[in-house]
Amino acid sequence: MRTPIFQIDAFTNRRFAGNPAAVMPMASFPADAVLLAIAAENNLAETAFLVPEGGDYRLRWFTPMVEVPLCGHATLASAAVVMERLQPGRSKVVFHSASGPLTVKRADAGYVMDFPARPSDPVSAPPGLANALGVIPVEVMANAFNYMALLQSAQVVRGLAPDMAALARMDRPGVIVTAQGDGNYDFVSRYFAPAKGIPEDPVTGAAHCMLAPYWAKRLGKTAFHAFQASRRGGEIICRLAGDRVELEGTCVFYLEGEVEI
Repeated sequence: MRTPIFQIDAFTNRRFAGNPAAVMPMASFPADAVLLAIAAENNLAETAFLVPEGGDYRLRWFTPMVEVPLCGHATLASAAVVMERLQPGRSKVVFHSASGPLTVKRADAGYVMDFPARPSDPVSAPPGLANALGVIPVEVMANAFNYMALLQSAQVVRGLAPDMAALARMDRPGVIVTAQGDGNYDFVSRYFAPAKGIPEDPVTGAAHCMLAPYWAKRLGKTAFHAFQASRRGGEIICRLAGDRVELEGTCVFYLEGEVEI
């Protein structure tokens, strides 16, 4: 079987920045073991698999190790593939996913995704978190998906060099670190998920589903210009609307080809 493959840098307007995702349109999903093998072969944080479903698409996301219930940058990349390559000129697409229907609309400079918000609650710092991060958090939040550690400054977030093996032993699959922003940014963040095969994710849409409601309470507003301060880096416009989060970003096509399975 041969199938198209696209590799796209998401949440950036230039190549070699943002978060690279593979997008693979298919007529139907092969066995899960095959999807996981393809994702491992691609060796990117996420591979998105698309199958037509009526006028919409069924969307699944795989890291090199596991299937995940939600992925922002690979959804953004999938929308770019649909609207720029599969159905040029289309202005909206709905992806049916493990997190429900996800609508993506074309914007002036990119695309706007409508995602479920992921509220969190304050918790005591779990054992080993401070040692794994190398700093003592100001505050720790948690939900079913991630821990989130508020740090003292954007500079501390940018300079962090955590112990990935220790983070992989935490009882949540991912750890977000964040601080109030510097420059023109409302807040900055980084995301570590070594337990999912992603030591540091360059730009993480799903993390901002947790970050946006947190910073809305802390800053008293609902719209943010955010920066994920990984080595590649990426910018996200976030808007909190009730129990939903709008994430806006741009994409750049890097690779277009075909694979044989």
